[in-house]
Amino acid sequence: MSARKDLIASIPGPVAVTGATGFIGANLVGALRKERNDVIPIGKTQNTWREQAINLGKIEICSNNRDVVKVLEKYKPKTLINLAAYGAYPVQTNVEMMLKTNFELARDLAQWSITNNCALVQAGSSSEYGWNAAGPSADSVLRPNSMYAVTKASASQWVHHLARSGVLAATTLRLYSVYGPLEDPNRLFPTIIRQGLRGQFPPFAAEKISRDFVFIDDVIDAFLITSSLVRAGANGYEIPICTGISTSMNELSSTVSSEFGIEDSPEFGAIRRNWDLADWFGNPELAQRILGWQSDISVAEGLRMTRNWYEFCNNVEFLNQDLTANDDKSVRSTAGNDRSGSGSSTPDVSAVVACYKDAEAMPVLYERFKKTMDLLELSFELIFVNDGSPDNAQVVAELLSAEDARVIAINHSRNFGSQAAFLSGMKMASGNYVVLMDGDLQDPPELIAQMWQKSQDGFDVVYGHRVDREAPWLMNHAYKIFYKVFNKLSPFEIPKNAGDFSLLKRNVVDVLISMPERDLFLRASRAYVGFNQTGVDYVRPERPFGKTTNNLSKNLGWAARGILAVSRAPLTGLSIFAIGMLALSSLLIALQIFARLFFPELAPKGLTSLSIIIVGLGALNLVAIAIVGEYVGRILEETKNRPRFVIKGQTRNGVTEYVTSRDGE
Repeated sequence: MSARKDLIASIPGPVAVTGATGFIGANLVGALRKERNDVIPIGKTQNTWREQAINLGKIEICSNNRDVVKVLEKYKPKTLINLAAYGAYPVQTNVEMMLKTNFELARDLAQWSITNNCALVQAGSSSEYGWNAAGPSADSVLRPNSMYAVTKASASQWVHHLARSGVLAATTLRLYSVYGPLEDPNRLFPTIIRQGLRGQFPPFAAEKISRDFVFIDDVIDAFLITSSLVRAGANGYEIPICTGISTSMNELSSTVSSEFGIEDSPEFGAIRRNWDLADWFGNPELAQRILGWQSDISVAEGLRMTRNWYEFCNNVEFLNQDLTANDDKSVRSTAGNDRSGSGSSTPDVSAVVACYKDAEAMPVLYERFKKTMDLLELSFELIFVNDGSPDNAQVVAELLSAEDARVIAINHSRNFGSQAAFLSGMKMASGNYVVLMDGDLQDPPELIAQMWQKSQDGFDVVYGHRVDREAPWLMNHAYKIFYKVFNKLSPFEIPKNAGDFSLLKRNVVDVLISMPERDLFLRASRAYVGFNQTGVDYVRPERPFGKTTNNLSKNLGWAARGILAVSRAPLTGLSIFAIGMLALSSLLIALQIFARLFFPELAPKGLTSLSIIIVGLGALNLVAIAIVGEYVGRILEETKNRPRFVIKGQTRNGVTEYVTSRDGE
């Protein structure tokens, strides 16, 4: 360790690290802070559980590239290590974010470094080799096969150009499969340890797929050595950081079996990203020649060291409750208690997002919602309710939750409907205000800023008022007619063209979740409870991903459900109509008797009148029975007292815990 201490001391300071709250960044900042106090961690969001595990110091939170440059202007570092990246996980699909984070930020940091005589160490990716991923040399042709790889390659090539031009002291380290303590909990090695401690194998990819696994301590040493040498012999290179050893999933499973004493046979599948390759390993020759670096820790040793860290890191509640045999529910319930990332256990806003076939939209919604909260300077938690979605919504939620501890997910055992999903999320929400929104991005997160302003003006409920919608003309008018009828039949005022999208104060949420009715219709219940309410106008856009899950049958059922949930007008109308028909029938009978007695020649000789009356009354009876049956059916559902939803698991910090619970528990 004395060698690392001397190495850290030799790095020109101050030292700034972007991506400091990520897996590699947190480990690097922790190592630097042990030996020096001029370290500047820069992150996009806070990561509470990592900050609890390691001393990251004050994090400079920057929501965009411009803010990062402002921080650099403030501290004037002499060494800059850029670990910021976006797109490596399947959930990170926003191309604009990839360009801004991977290329544009690297470009801006390089320009700042040139102007301020700062050395730059750029974190590249082995993905840049793309189709050429099986043991390429450092100067092999880059053949990127994903947008993430393209943007990372563009950044490394630009930095390389500036360094070779003599205007910038910079080197890129292309990282292979890094693992170790503080890794996102849903990744392979944390999953191995979590399952291994239970005597089980995790799901593996196909047994012949191979990776070049590099332990985090070795990677940190590579960054430290490069930072100390970048102004001298290590300037202007693109260096693969790898072991050069190709470890197949079959070989890894044998290591896992030996470490945890698992006797069962592992299951192999085809779990991998669509741009992954079967063989993915590097060539460490350049790292050894230029840096004098090589990976010293084998996969077996690295797995054991990671396991030991997880087992003995008792200062992190999240890791304790997930990676030990402790089944105490009181311990589990405290995991992620500071979900807002602001140091407060109660976030300003909890967003509840009902998700069904919305996996593609979820990452975009997260980014847009987070940006809105950052602009408002509000702490938040984002609760995705996976309402039995048939797509990979759970995987997407796990990855988002691993990236940002403020993201939580509830997984229902089947599809219970959006109303149950909102209720499920509201019962978990801990914020002072709760936002309800659909997961398909038809409820624009940016509108929350206007809702928030209205709430600060004294309104307890602020709903989205749909002045128009990007939908066919007939559908638009059908919705408008429904809301007019809905409002006319309701015994209380219901805002027209207002869906579930809304911002609710905590006292309103508490009243709504305490309502005992089983067949909840939120937009009507929200109007029923009263309080100060107002709307914010917006045009509801088309669903940007996938196809709508609504159709004519569902919309008609939805309309009937809403009307029957709030109004007895159909029954009252039937009663009035029945009385009217009784009066009319009595009058017709009297007229028929009068005509038979005094004007027999005028009395009807056929059965036409009688047939019309019989058919009309018969149809009326059938309609009446159907309407009464709807109400009786709802009474039946209420008396059954079944749970309105069943939760099969919850996701926090990227880990899904499968603990079944029901509404009311």
